[in-house]
Amino acid sequence: MDSFKVETLIKVQQLRDQFDNLEKHTQWGIDFVEKYTKFVKERSEIELNYARQIRNLSKKYQPKKKEEDENKYTWCRAFYSTLNELNDYAGQHEVIAENMTSQIIADLTRYAQEVKTERKSHFHDGRKAQQQVEASWKQLESCKRKFERDCKEADRAQQYFEKMDADINVTKADVEKARQQAQMRHQMASDSKNEYSSYLQKFNQEQNEHYYTIIPNIFQKIQAMEEKRIERMGESLKTFAEVDRQILPIIGKCLDGMTQVAESIEPKNDSSQVIESYKSGFEPPGDVEFEDYGQAMKRTVSETSLNNSRSDNKAERSSKSKSKTLWPFIKKNKGSNPEDFSHLPPEQRRKKLQAKIDDINKDIQKEMDQRDALTKMKEVYVKNPQMGDPNSVEPRLGEIANNIEKLQAEAQKFEGWLAEVEGRMPVKSDPPRRTSVLYETQNSTPPTTNNNNCAQDRESSPDGSYTEEQSSEVQSKVQPETAESGDEFDDPDEEMLPTIGTCKALYPFEGHNEGTIAVTEGELLYVIEEDKGDGWTRVRRNEEEEGYVPTSYVEVFLDSNAKELFSWTRVYLSEDS
Repeated sequence: MDSFKVETLIKVQQLRDQFDNLEKHTQWGIDFVEKYTKFVKERSEIELNYARQIRNLSKKYQPKKKEEDENKYTWCRAFYSTLNELNDYAGQHEVIAENMTSQIIADLTRYAQEVKTERKSHFHDGRKAQQQVEASWKQLESCKRKFERDCKEADRAQQYFEKMDADINVTKADVEKARQQAQMRHQMASDSKNEYSSYLQKFNQEQNEHYYTIIPNIFQKIQAMEEKRIERMGESLKTFAEVDRQILPIIGKCLDGMTQVAESIEPKNDSSQVIESYKSGFEPPGDVEFEDYGQAMKRTVSETSLNNSRSDNKAERSSKSKSKTLWPFIKKNKGSNPEDFSHLPPEQRRKKLQAKIDDINKDIQKEMDQRDALTKMKEVYVKNPQMGDPNSVEPRLGEIANNIEKLQAEAQKFEGWLAEVEGRMPVKSDPPRRTSVLYETQNSTPPTTNNNNCAQDRESSPDGSYTEEQSSEVQSKVQPETAESGDEFDDPDEEMLPTIGTCKALYPFEGHNEGTIAVTEGELLYVIEEDKGDGWTRVRRNEEEEGYVPTSYVEVFLDSNAKELFSWTRVYLSEDS
């Protein structure tokens, strides 16, 4: 036996009478493990709550749709980028909570149950051994008392025999009877002595084995269990620190990202954006002429500052004398905004009209796509009548034609207003410069034309609005619409469509038609709009090149989380079926 085992045995022997105290100590150790587990669990909940609050804060200050124009300023983009980095920062605290739950809480909870079971087994064996020793001790005491009692009975029987033997009046038979009784008692005392001696030897052997073998082994197991518990506590405390340490590089990257976007702010560029957004297009007013009231003459007033014109024509000045407010001090109309944006300065009005025309052209393109799809479907029905009735799509085609006609009329109306702002009028022989090619190639009935001379009957005031001398004919032909919502001087930016998958070109496609894009065989592209039933898929090569390609020319791989889009043509097919 080596010295370590001897030393351990000596230490264990010193605790042989501290069984109850060891039981209390080990129970306190398990309670401490459960207490630490609860502590880590509360820390994990704090991390989750903190991450949730950070995410909610980031979401609360994300730009709304009406605030999207703020992205053109570098300081706004820096703030929104900071919000995104803060969102990632919150995600790392969620990682802390997740790792603490999986690596500490779950592990210690399982280990605490194992320790409880092991401890219960060890102390059960210890109590059982203790009970066996106590039972042997009681048996030894019983043998000892019996031996003592038999010895006393033998002494009394011997004295009684001697007394009877000395008495001459006692018969010989009584003496013999007393002698036999004394011998029997001596024999019983001798048997009790042998039994007591034998059991004493057995008890001493069991007691020695109990205190030097059984109990030390049990205590060694308890000691190993306790040392393992302490070791696991140390590992858990180390993991507690490592979980935080693991996310520090990512948190550092988040903070570096915040610093970089802060350093990317360009004050001069932002100020230039403000100038570009709010420049009115007005010429500075001229000098105000002196009006001499001391002379008996007709008072004249210079209106050059009001009309941005140096003309000396009195008739023209008198016709424009209804608005006398200098243009820098014009108050905005707080009522409903007019459809032609005449409440805005010229430059802002031009931007609004151009944006409106672009939106209308997009709607026209959508209607034309639907018309082309239905036309193809009708042709398929004509060639294969068993697939459907060609007349079933006629109502929808008529509805689409009416929609296109209305949209083209509306676009022409806004083109007329845009031409006014730019100082020219659209002529029938010369199509408006900004008119979209989307409806120049339209094969349907031409839209009803608006009065192109509407600007000739309208008088411009300095604030970009019109005077009361408007043509009643124009007013009767132009129907008012609800003014666009949003800030008056914002220039809305078109958002780029997100990619929903990728595709590979199976065949080359030249893409001569407008709206299409040329591709080569084997080329990989991004899918931004799935086939709506018209046989075309919208793809993107880079941020500047996108268009439509035939669906049969490409092999599409949609992302797993992309939403499946069904065009209305498929709805018609399902209704026909």
